[in-house]
Amino acid sequence: MVSILIPVYNRETLIEETIKSALNQSYNNIEVIVVDNKSIDNTWEILIKLAKQDNRIKIFQNETNIGPVRNWKRCIDKASGEYGKILWSDDLIAPNFIERTLPFLSNNDIGFVFTGTEIFTDETNKKSSCYFIGNTGIYNSEQYINGVLSRGNYPVSPGCALFRLKDIQENLLVDIPNKVSSNFAMHAIGNDLLIFLLTADKYKYFAFVNEKLSFFRAHIDSISIQSADGKLPLNYALASAYFVEKYRNDLVKKMNTELWLTIQKYKNGARKYSLDQISHFYLTNTIYSFDFIYLTKRILRKIISKFRYKK
Repeated sequence: MVSILIPVYNRETLIEETIKSALNQSYNNIEVIVVDNKSIDNTWEILIKLAKQDNRIKIFQNETNIGPVRNWKRCIDKASGEYGKILWSDDLIAPNFIERTLPFLSNNDIGFVFTGTEIFTDETNKKSSCYFIGNTGIYNSEQYINGVLSRGNYPVSPGCALFRLKDIQENLLVDIPNKVSSNFAMHAIGNDLLIFLLTADKYKYFAFVNEKLSFFRAHIDSISIQSADGKLPLNYALASAYFVEKYRNDLVKKMNTELWLTIQKYKNGARKYSLDQISHFYLTNTIYSFDFIYLTKRILRKIISKFRYKK
């Protein structure tokens, strides 16, 4: 069984379309777990109506709003499948998403599978593609870890991926220890990335499906759009530094280089969130030197990218 996990809060205009994209899977052995975080609009009433129409939908409502990440965890705790697919309440998946991703997880050395993604905006019909890293197939987990830490074209959100449920349970951290009092349980920026990183660190491989099977909706109420002043990249960097410090000390110099570049790009936000020094991103690490070869490559990549854009 695949459990499709949909945490939701105040999505009365979107939730039905999201749930229907889950139900319309060509793979039949699914359950759809929806946990409403005490919405104050008509979301819960819509969920009741949908659950009456299809017994694969299992709905729950929190007595009070418990914050976004604890609501993600409650979805996971209510699931009973062997595999888990997080589907954010404003996103969609293609009918063959599970059919195309699930076979890869029969290989016990593969930790997760993700697909190509389309980001779309309802109001403008603007669309863009991301996370297309190559041909459909199996890749070394080091490629994901190094790629995402260097801000390459790799997903930070599990909305485009399929995992084993036990790995989501183990690797979703509600609180991420840090020295700047960043409340990850409430802003939910970085907890998602750690699901990927901690799973990748456990398995030798991941898989990629070179098809557009995930669809992310950009809108004014999304966490990504609401996070201004560098809040998003700075907190992802904070979560990444936690991972490197605790699990991958061999990547500290590369991480320091990325932290410095992020601080330079978002100077005002870095001061605002007390993340204007490399040392502020770590709990105990005292190595703050750079990987200068890597820094040179990053700067050259940026220059080449700007040149191509101008052309």
